[in-house]
Amino acid sequence: MLGKFFQKPEPNQGDRVPPGQYLATGFPVLTYGDTPEIRLEDWELEVWGCAQPVKLRWDDLMAMPQSDFTADFHCVTRWSKLDVQWRGVKVTDFMRAIDLDPKAVHVMQHCYGDYTTNLAIEDFLREENFFAHTLFGEPLPPDHGGPLRLVVPHLYAWKSGKWLKGLEFLDHEALGFWERNGYHKRGEPWAEERYAGRGLFL
Repeated sequence: MLGKFFQKPEPNQGDRVPPGQYLATGFPVLTYGDTPEIRLEDWELEVWGCAQPVKLRWDDLMAMPQSDFTADFHCVTRWSKLDVQWRGVKVTDFMRAIDLDPKAVHVMQHCYGDYTTNLAIEDFLREENFFAHTLFGEPLPPDHGGPLRLVVPHLYAWKSGKWLKGLEFLDHEALGFWERNGYHKRGEPWAEERYAGRGLFL
């Protein structure tokens, strides 16, 4: 398997590839459950737990400032892909439309297919994070989370929710699907925060 689909990082890539990771020659797809198919005319993003709840349609998202991004992508299953090219909306630009409650300490990502994953507010609001709708110049494929996913480059990829449909701001910590099922509640690759403890995922 190693050599056809994955390769060891070069010595000069050590500052970009976290411990225990191999480089993917393609862009693997890992999904729990069925991949939802969402038409753009049906898609909406609901934001609540803020001072004024917001519901956005696709045209609302596309009217926001659009940016290009190149970011490394690290999966908890021990593969990484470098220099992934995306297009979308910076989280910091998106949040200009949201009246965030200063009591918010966490955000829960809600996704089509009833998947959830959590982020501390300081991890969510980082300058390098973005909502992606384009991958390598093409509309983001459903297998990779299209029409919209969050991308949080500094954490393992399960924290970058696919098929995003909602953001719930919380005044307390809450755990999402994988976090409730054995994964680390934060997921920082350089610290190898893969799992919460010994269990079925080890």
